Amino acid sequence: MNDAITHAEAVRGELVIDGRRLSYLDFGGTGRPLLALHGHLSEGAVWARLAAELGPDWRVIAPDQRGQGDSERAADYSREGYLADVEALLDHLGLPTAVLLGHSLGAINSYQFAARHPERVEAIVNVEGPLVLGLEGPHPLAFLLGLPYDAQSRDALVAALGPAAPYFADRLREDADGTWRLPFHPKDMYESEKLVHGDHRADWTASDCPALLVRATGGAIPAEQAAEAVSRRPGTVLAELAGDHLLPVTAADELALTVREFLAKL
Repeated sequence: MNDAITHAEAVRGELVIDGRRLSYLDFGGTGRPLLALHGHLSEGAVWARLAAELGPDWRVIAPDQRGQGDSERAADYSREGYLADVEALLDHLGLPTAVLLGHSLGAINSYQFAARHPERVEAIVNVEGPLVLGLEGPHPLAFLLGLPYDAQSRDALVAALGPAAPYFADRLREDADGTWRLPFHPKDMYESEKLVHGDHRADWTASDCPALLVRATGGAIPAEQAAEAVSRRPGTVLAELAGDHLLPVTAADELALTVREFLAKL
């Protein structure tokens, strides 16, 4: 995602939570509010295509979740920490309610927030957010621990990233002292991924607002888990898109159209 393009279309704002900066993109407009939460190793700019498709009926606000993008690192990456950030952002924006949309980590944050604050969530859009994430097997983000976090120059950091460079090179940040860094700390995201694992089925069924579950045919949600998610939660619609887990990037147009069709029926 080219952040320069996104900045031409959205206004970046921030709030301070316990001394830590949380940054967000507000794509503006007078439409109904929709809070869009990205997944691990991403940032709010990933939702630019979605915001363009939904405007002007919807005002898309896309935070860089804690420790990612332009948001500062947090002391912890617990479930409750992420949900507290969502509540603080809604309060900061003066939004009593909103639609919550999320991908992967962001999707789990969305439906867990709805479980704890159902009065503040008008609808949920779950993009590739599993209900159950097993703790067995290798850590899916273990490769991060071999990556450098920063370097004295952009070229040096790109070179040190090796095969991972193409995935992050266009989102590197320059700090005030002239050093360059990744838009997340590898150890933070390793810990965050570990803490998001678990059985979240009770959270999924704890709210009763309308919900859209978007499953990628080659993604992280098995077909039987998607079927269970729909059968156990009334008011849930299932949409399946051809593609992999990274639908906001690899199938941005198809995802945006699917979300728009769902929101039009609210």
